[in-house]
Amino acid sequence: MQRALTVFVTLVVLVGTVPAGVAATSATQQSSDASVSFAAQTSGGSTVVVENVTLSEGGFVTIHDASVAEGNVLGSVVGSSAYLDAGTHENVTVHLDEPLRESGAFVAMPHFDTDGDRVYDFVADNGETDGPYTANGSAVVSQANVTVSATVSMSDQPTDGASVVVDRVELSQGGFVTVHDATVTEGAVFESIRGTSDYLAPGVHENVRVTLDVPVEENATLVPMAHMDTDGDQNYTFPESEGEADGPYTANGSAVVDTAAVTPSDTASVAFSEQVTGGHAVVVDSTFLPEGGFVTVHDATVTEGAVFESIRGTSDYLAPGLHRNVVVTLDAPVNNSTTLVPMAHMDTDGDQNYTFPESEGEADGPYTADGSAVVAPANVTVSASVEMAAQASDGHSVVVDRVDLSEGGFVTVHDASLFAGEVEGSILGTSDYLAPGVHENVTVTFAEPIRASQTLVPMAHMDTDGDQNYTFPEADGPYTANGSAVVDTTHVSVNAVVTASDQTTDGETVTIDSVTLHDGGFVTVHDATVTEGAVFESVRGTSDYLAPGTHENVTVELDAPLNETTTIVPMAHMDTNGNEVYDFVTSEGAEDGPYVARGGAVVATAEATLEGEMNGTETEMSETEMGQEADTEMASETAMSGQSETTDTSMPGFGVAGALVALVAAALLAVLRD
Repeated sequence: MQRALTVFVTLVVLVGTVPAGVAATSATQQSSDASVSFAAQTSGGSTVVVENVTLSEGGFVTIHDASVAEGNVLGSVVGSSAYLDAGTHENVTVHLDEPLRESGAFVAMPHFDTDGDRVYDFVADNGETDGPYTANGSAVVSQANVTVSATVSMSDQPTDGASVVVDRVELSQGGFVTVHDATVTEGAVFESIRGTSDYLAPGVHENVRVTLDVPVEENATLVPMAHMDTDGDQNYTFPESEGEADGPYTANGSAVVDTAAVTPSDTASVAFSEQVTGGHAVVVDSTFLPEGGFVTVHDATVTEGAVFESIRGTSDYLAPGLHRNVVVTLDAPVNNSTTLVPMAHMDTDGDQNYTFPESEGEADGPYTADGSAVVAPANVTVSASVEMAAQASDGHSVVVDRVDLSEGGFVTVHDASLFAGEVEGSILGTSDYLAPGVHENVTVTFAEPIRASQTLVPMAHMDTDGDQNYTFPEADGPYTANGSAVVDTTHVSVNAVVTASDQTTDGETVTIDSVTLHDGGFVTVHDATVTEGAVFESVRGTSDYLAPGTHENVTVELDAPLNETTTIVPMAHMDTNGNEVYDFVTSEGAEDGPYVARGGAVVATAEATLEGEMNGTETEMSETEMGQEADTEMASETAMSGQSETTDTSMPGFGVAGALVALVAAALLAVLRD
């Protein structure tokens, strides 16, 4: 049951004023030493920026939607910042848990970190922790209008004339980024189009390469413009439709654009920063290759004439133009900290294969400038590296994008309490043993689920005792570089979490251990046929409406009782139409679809054993019936193999999630676009 919310008695938000009637409880502390400024802005729906916030004791700045004024205290939370130390912070980017779909008034509100764990638990803890800063009995707030549209940014850059790179595009509903020349400012709407990106899904996209249908032949100002996909076909038809389809995103009556100066160039360049690596790969910051080619990483012996012997690794073929964050795998790993020398190479034979060493320098030689090879030497420290992108999680696991370990080991994921000194207490989960080398898409499952969006910290750990078992803190300490542990930090969104245990049931009800729903909704119990595509037919029963927050020991009465031991699949569902009635089945998936994370429905699995089924009932069955039941059980075990502990973590990507997403993807997209 959800604990009573006592934080707010009444909350009325007015523009430029402090809401009145906020009751101080264990989650709210009276303080006049907080302030916040939140200005009107345009957003692509995934992030907003708070101009400044001052927190006397540290904490967070949280964004609420306007429903907070109607008493929707928990459900109005749309995102919260990472933990902020005491003091003043400017231009704080807040990642939103779900993309905004509609423009409107939003409220920035400073919150305490009352439990000191540096995780914003206000919603997950039903308002009992991390409440708002207050002044004169009211929450400290700032309200502003957010126009949900798009944002686009592009920096000045060299170009081969045939392509450019747009630094960042954030689209609320998906679409394209179209590059115009400056004549668009003179009314040449269609004639100014130089090129358009492929379709971009809703969200944030970085380093988007746009091929130019009309090349740039001289220094020019280009105008990247965010465009919608109004007809939903993922094909850009703005010119052909004469503007009837796929028009630009707008804000305040104008198209969403940026400008950048581009300079045609035939001179290659490479940029490479000092970095920490596991010795098996490095990241080249950027390279410009006017005619395409490769980036080859040499060691420092290249300066002594070891042209071929110094080669440690080469990138894949890179098309003409600018490239950023190029990962180069080293065929000859680096074992000690040293200087590496990335070098820009041509593709002289045009086969898109690097044959410089094999041809003894006859093919694919280096680009040159002023008579010398184009290089960018920098020092690398050999230890480990780890990268993890922002992502949505079901609360039970995350995926670490890339880990490079010089001597093998593990990647351990910590929560932000690590930065408060909780070295062991911050550990959420650890990977299996990873051999020396580069590992991609490493899933780390948590011992206990997390129930709130937060900053997570993947950390590379050694296997100091060589047993390939993680035994920290007794052994297996972290890889270090420059006196610090090798880590990354990233934002992880958690909007729903479900946990369920194996249980004995009368067949009429089942109990779900806990459900956390940040926007409210339901928990629906499916049987295992959901893995076979029976999305609606597998529904056995659904809970009553559950308000935003965490609910424990939720009893679900089954409309279709269980008549044998089976696997149940509790699934978190939204209340998309806000009527507090479960309409998923009756609407054929158009309403109240499941919460999703990383492309899969948020679920758990558990074994439900029918009472009395094992106390002699089987002895009365015929041999044929027993054989049929054994076959059924074997099929069930096969379908759910490997999921007793790991799939109870509801990790997206296994059969349940895959089957559901494949069958109701269209319905979910329709819900999310509404």
